[in-house]
Amino acid sequence: MRTQSSAIAPIGVAVSGRPGNSIGTLQAALGVAAFSLTFPATAWGLEGFGPWSLVAVRSVLAALIAGGCLLALRVPLPARRHWTGLAVVVAGVVFGFPLLTTLALQTSTTAHAAVVVGLLPLTTALFSALRVGTRPSRTFWTAALAGAAAVVAFTVQQSGGALTTADLYLFGALLICAAGYTEGGRLARVMPGWQVVGWALVLCLPLSVPAAVLALSYEPVQLTWHSVTGLLWVAAGSQFLGLVVWYRGMAAIGIPKASQLQLAQPLLTLVWSVLLLGEHLTVAAPLTAAAVLVCIAVTQRARG
Repeated sequence: MRTQSSAIAPIGVAVSGRPGNSIGTLQAALGVAAFSLTFPATAWGLEGFGPWSLVAVRSVLAALIAGGCLLALRVPLPARRHWTGLAVVVAGVVFGFPLLTTLALQTSTTAHAAVVVGLLPLTTALFSALRVGTRPSRTFWTAALAGAAAVVAFTVQQSGGALTTADLYLFGALLICAAGYTEGGRLARVMPGWQVVGWALVLCLPLSVPAAVLALSYEPVQLTWHSVTGLLWVAAGSQFLGLVVWYRGMAAIGIPKASQLQLAQPLLTLVWSVLLLGEHLTVAAPLTAAAVLVCIAVTQRARG
């Protein structure tokens, strides 16, 4: 089969034929909006599925969607030199982060779990600096640290300041997802973002299909409106469509700046948690939201 081949352009530099900064920012923001529903949808899914079943089945369903698109459009296989990067995306985004956060959400509230998302932009920027050599400005880092601190303080306060055994899962998910985001953003410079996601999901099928069969045979399943809706969203919305626009956004505006848009994700997740799960927020929510939005504005204007 034919393979794709292209030179890698520097991350964060506009490339001819790619969306401009405004479109890239919009795409990254849409990805954040899709991801903000992941934790509430996972909580719904856990009402009818076990954690291993939910993760494996969502991966299979997302791979079927992605594989159908790749097949229908006759997309050639990616170049062999990109397979290692795709494997990192699989480990970090397709399998690792969903599994670890799903295990954490068995005993953690969505508010407490959102601390992972609050730290993810900073961790992704650090991985980006190590992996692709980006060097954001001091203003960028100051705003990023301030935004991350605000989000962490808010989410910890919402959970009563208590640390749970789920924290190990959450911090593991934080590190592995940042690696997957960074590698996926790099690959999205040389192939369309949806193809990065699509091939990563398809490559995971030899693992996800047996895992789904095995998990479903051991974990009881109760099909309810909540559990089915939650499963479908994390499969189609979070696992495929959200990652498509997210990677396209990162490719257009750069990994560090795109990652800072994710500072708003925990607050969006808390809003959905109130509306969908009946959780209660304190008056600190709007104050934190304002602080985070200021930090996002600063990071988007700061130059590397």
